[in-house]
Formats: sequence, structure tokens, C-alpha cells
Amino acid sequence: MRTLPVGDDALLVEVASGEEAQALHAELLRRRAEGSLAVREIVPAARTVLLDGLDDPVRRAAELASAAVPSAPPHAREPIDLPVRYDGPDLGEVAAHWGVPRAEVGRIHAGTEFTVAFCGFAPGFGYLTGLPGRYDVPRRATPRTTVPAGAVALAGPYTGVYPRSSPGGWQLIGTTDAVLWDHTRVPAALLSPGARVRFVPAEDS
Repeated sequence: MRTLPVGDDALLVEVASGEEAQALHAELLRRRAEGSLAVREIVPAARTVLLDGLDDPVRRAAELASAAVPSAPPHAREPIDLPVRYDGPDLGEVAAHWGVPRAEVGRIHAGTEFTVAFCGFAPGFGYLTGLPGRYDVPRRATPRTTVPAGAVALAGPYTGVYPRSSPGGWQLIGTTDAVLWDHTRVPAALLSPGARVRFVPAEDS
């Protein structure tokens, strides 16, 4: 692990992969919960974890720099099921990229259990991992000016669901009616880092 100071009381911890970032995030949350780590925010990203509001950044940096990346913890939470219709406009392009019939895209995708690696881009948007590397797909050469809320999309190794209408360059393979972000709900975001997610095909898919 490599640590970089951020301001007066924060550290950015760099690791080698998304899996290591997820494992480190889970371990730091555990330490904070047991009281051995005083920190205000723990924010994972693709290959980093930000610790903001640390009690002693210099000491924590030395501890982390000399520590091994922890093993991934066992799953404790039940998965979140998201209903999906595999009706996206890019379904054919994704099928061609995968070398499978269109109908197979939904079967492969729904047969995968995903994990929310981190959140970003828009409130409620989770970057979900789980598909094997052979199913990575490129972003669209020309992004759309508007992607509807509920669009289920792929880009690189990630699956995501657009929580609201916005521009986007991901490949759209389906639609869900699940509400990803609701400011009147506690918590407002349906998905959070570490959560397990399954896509359940609608009967009319």
C-alpha cells in the first residue's frame, strides 16, 4: 500500500486493484466500528481509499505503509435484488462484442452476483463489479446527451444504474424501476460500497 497526505488530516491509500480497495475499505470500517481507528470518513474508489478526518495522519500513514492488504471479508449482508428488463438500445452491440446471441446477454448478466465497489458520478450511482474480464465492454464512442433514469449500463469492468436522467457514454442493456436515490429515504442511496446486488429479469424481458 502507498499512502499520500491530503491536507492536514486526511490520507489517500493506493492499492493495486479494485478487489484490494474493497477489502481495505471493509477492514477500515471494521476498525472504526471497534474503536481502534478514529476517522470521520472512509471513501473507496477504483484503486484507492480516502481517510478523511484522521486522529493522527502521520502515525496512520506509517502503520498502513508497513501493513499487508487485508483479505476480503465474508459477505454479511443479504443481496439487494433489482428487477430489470433487458431492453436496452445497446443490447445488440454488447452481444456482438461478447460473441453471443442477444438473449444471452441478459442471462449472463442476471446470472452474476455483483458487489458495489464504490459510488460516484451522481448521487446513488454505484460501480458494480462481478462480471468476468472477458465481458468488459468499451464506452460508446459518442456519449448520449440524455440517458433515462433506471437505465442499466455497462462500461469497462463495471455495471451501473443511472439514478436520474443525465448524459452518459455507457452501453445500455436494460431498464429497472428501482429508485436508486431518494432524499426522503434513510439512507437516501439504495446502494452503498460493499453491498451485494442481483439483477432479476422481469417476466416480459
